[in-house]
Amino acid sequence: MELRSYIIRRLLLLVPVIFGVTLFIFGITMFFSPTERATLYVSSPQQMRDLPTIIERYGLDRPFFIQYGTWLGQVLRGNLGWSNVVSMPVGHAIVHYLPASLELAMFATPLIILTGIFFGTRAAAHKDKLFDHSTRVVAILGWSLPTFWLGLILLMVFYGYFRGLLPPGRLTISNEILVTSTDFIRYTRINTIDAILNLNGPVLLDALRHLVMPVVTLTVVSMAFIMRLMRSSMLESLGKGYILSARAKGLDEKVVINKHARRNALIPVITVSGYVFADLANGVVITESIFSFKGIGWWAWLAAVRLDIPSVLGFALFNAVLLVLINLLVDVLYTRVDPRVRLGGTVQ
Repeated sequence: MELRSYIIRRLLLLVPVIFGVTLFIFGITMFFSPTERATLYVSSPQQMRDLPTIIERYGLDRPFFIQYGTWLGQVLRGNLGWSNVVSMPVGHAIVHYLPASLELAMFATPLIILTGIFFGTRAAAHKDKLFDHSTRVVAILGWSLPTFWLGLILLMVFYGYFRGLLPPGRLTISNEILVTSTDFIRYTRINTIDAILNLNGPVLLDALRHLVMPVVTLTVVSMAFIMRLMRSSMLESLGKGYILSARAKGLDEKVVINKHARRNALIPVITVSGYVFADLANGVVITESIFSFKGIGWWAWLAAVRLDIPSVLGFALFNAVLLVLINLLVDVLYTRVDPRVRLGGTVQ
């Protein structure tokens, strides 16, 4: 009950935050002309030919707060405008391209976090020894590697040299045709999950094969930061008095490291991990572009370079809401990892 009431309180506090975000996002549109703002209210290509009528209907020459109220009402009804770059409503575009980015995040985030925590913990436990120095070098190399360079190298090796062993895209053409047919039910538009629900092994294996290169690229580049953060946090925990007391009592070193020190060292890692997932779910433009993994990041980049205002604002709104919800999830996880933190946010 206490956890439920805490979540309800936090959700209520999110209302003014989201209100402020929408106010800021819409305020940016005032730098554009009424004709450009009219595209925010278009829901079909036919309406694009009659923008003066849209301007008059929605009062785009009226005061700011009246326009904001009209726009917010349209957003709450699900009308985010028309995306010219993909020729569909912005809301449909988000639903269409988000699953690809979620699939990348679903596979890459656990690898990034778990490997970062494991190597960071081991590095701290063997401070200034060979393992610690080795992981430090690996972290520096991983953090320094340009994403596009690593992605292109993987493509040249596993798609070029090994003749299509790990191809780009999300599925091969034959399986792409299959999943869009009536013989395949699209439950989530996430290929791996839908393949499991349809009991289709070939599609599942094909989807996993296409995920290897983008997931490895994201893991190598992002794991370094988690690893260094975990090492620093572990070293701080290992210097605390309760760790010295645990060792003085004769507890096994593995128990001291894994049960006592690591649990407290996870607090900053949880914060960063939540935003790692949010960043991946929001789309990773370079990775999605290199591997032709057309997710929401690829769509947002295409909209930005072509100045597709409704698409850019729709993506910004989606991004803001996702980050707010991730922040709530991180706060709830705090109470599970560190029992000293009360649900009210204070420390016992």
